[in-house]
Amino acid sequence: MENNVISMKHIRKLYYIGKPNELEILKGIDLNVKNGEFLAVVGASGSGKSTLMNIIGALDRPTEGEYQLDGCDIRSLSDKDLSRIRNQKIGFIFQTFNLIAKTTALKNVELPMLYQGIGRKERRERALELLRMVKMEDRADHHPNELSGGQKQRVAIARAMANQPDILLADEPTGALDSKSGRMVMDLFHSLHEEQKKTIVFITHSRELAEETQRTVTIKDGQIIREERRDGLGSLGEYRTGCEWASGQ
Repeated sequence: MENNVISMKHIRKLYYIGKPNELEILKGIDLNVKNGEFLAVVGASGSGKSTLMNIIGALDRPTEGEYQLDGCDIRSLSDKDLSRIRNQKIGFIFQTFNLIAKTTALKNVELPMLYQGIGRKERRERALELLRMVKMEDRADHHPNELSGGQKQRVAIARAMANQPDILLADEPTGALDSKSGRMVMDLFHSLHEEQKKTIVFITHSRELAEETQRTVTIKDGQIIREERRDGLGSLGEYRTGCEWASGQ
């Protein structure tokens, strides 16, 4: 039995449907991601890779096709269930960090736990633990405008881990960083994959970074045109299966 945490078949995404300016971004994507896999999706700007990430992350719905996340049909879920998935199942890391400017690094990391109803003491303890993990505990009381790009991204990674997600989706996470900061962030992803067995989907335009992952798929003009597999997947971590968690049952 395939151990796929993500299974996509014939995924299409269109905008302005039925209008003269109808636009097809994804043109029949087939993609499986195994539990515990570190996958890179490579493509130039406009190739459709960020649209694909948005669908994987339940931020958007496909126009056509099948998408199963842990055996759960994403297209059949309510907006409330999709919101629960985004909060509990998936951690997001973006090129632009998306930190809240008016609050501290610590409070930024606490935020997903607040939405999950975790108490103040536990939120603070876990946020500090995560900041230590990314070597940012000494910047816990700093606001984003007091941090460098690399420091902001490390805080963003800590925030993405706040609710212990099974899957991390990273959209060009090193794209706005210098090479030294980018290297530190990439090393963090390797650590999360190897030590915590996280499933990671890493969107990038950098072929060099993609070659550090277990498998690379190349997307061009909304279609996967190439797949390259490197090392075996090794030991895979445990994860929750089925749809019962989506409805909080």
